[in-house]
Parts: sequence; C-alpha cells; structure tokens
Amino acid sequence: MEKETGRIEAFSDGVFAIAVTLLVLELHVPELKDGHTSVYLFETLKMQWPGYIAFIISFFSIFIIWVNHHKVFKQIYKRNTGLMFANGLILFLVSLVSFPSALLARFFLTDSKQLSVTIYTGLFVLINLAFNLLWQQATSDKKLLRPGISDAAVRQLRNNYLYGFPTYLAAFIVSFYYPNFALLICVLLWIFWAASSKKIDFSETPAL
Repeated sequence: MEKETGRIEAFSDGVFAIAVTLLVLELHVPELKDGHTSVYLFETLKMQWPGYIAFIISFFSIFIIWVNHHKVFKQIYKRNTGLMFANGLILFLVSLVSFPSALLARFFLTDSKQLSVTIYTGLFVLINLAFNLLWQQATSDKKLLRPGISDAAVRQLRNNYLYGFPTYLAAFIVSFYYPNFALLICVLLWIFWAASSKKIDFSETPAL
C-alpha cells in the first residue's frame, strides 16, 4: 500500500521544529554595564533559573510529543479530511507551547505562579485530547492504517493516550493548589510516555 501521509508528516515536522526554536527566545542574555563583574553576571544568570527550567520542560515535552506523533504516523498510511484537521489541531496547540513556557519563566517567582502553571498544564490537557482525536480518526476507518497492524497494537496505543488524559487533568486540577507538584506530574507522565512507547508491539501478529 502506498503511503499518502508524506506531506502531512513533512509539514508537521516543520511546525515542531519552529515550536522548539521559539522556546529559545525566552532565554535572555543579561545586559552588563561598565564595572559589572563576572560575579554580577553569575548572579543575574542564577536569577533566571525559572526560565531554564521552563525551557527544559517545554523542550522535552515537545520532543516527546514529536516522537509519539512520528510513531502514530508510522501506522497511518492513508488520509482523510478528519485526520488532517485532527493533526492540524495538534500542530496548533504545539505552536502555543512557547507562550505558557514564557509565562512560567516570567511569573514562577511571583504571586502569579499558580496561574502560570495552571495555563501550562491546561494546554497539555488539550494536546492530549487532540492526540486522542487523531488516533480516533485514524482507527475509525481501519483502511487508513498500515496493513497488518494488529488490533492489540491499536488498543495499546489508544490506551496509552487515554491513560494520559486523567493524569493531565489531575495535574491541571492540582495546579490550583500545589503548582510545583502539578509540574512534577507532567514530567513524570512524559517519562512514562517515553518508556511505554518502546513497549508497543506493532508487529503483524493476530489480534488478541
């Protein structure tokens, strides 16, 4: 079967690359005046630590999203309108990641910390829903999928994203009370996704 999703994947990769690049714009080089020493530079850089944390978390979140997006489209061979719009929704949300990341960098050490974390975790609730929509569109007509993919593999990938939704939702709710813990939940879930994606069997075995 000829693969029809080449242009979708190429366009998606471009959006992911731009989204990652935008994150770097929030890493600012301090302005030093005459008389400022290296100690001043170090102290100024140290004060920007929320920006570094926001960059690291956001970079690896986008990277893991891209990895999962790549794995999904390894199993999708054909396209329809619903699939293309669902993919477009994912790309739209991914392109927004730099905004809540900037909010974290600027307001994490202020009284607006809770709101910035809530916006951040809320975005990933929406991204998870978009991934569920994409896979639902792909599997509603199995003719879109790679020939020979087992029903067990389809269910396993579906469950992988379904399990993510209540976790992201929990992080969103927790962010109203314990923003630090909410961010930790997101990081742990990304680690889970990175580990579990290796275990999905896409072989041409019979359905279980």
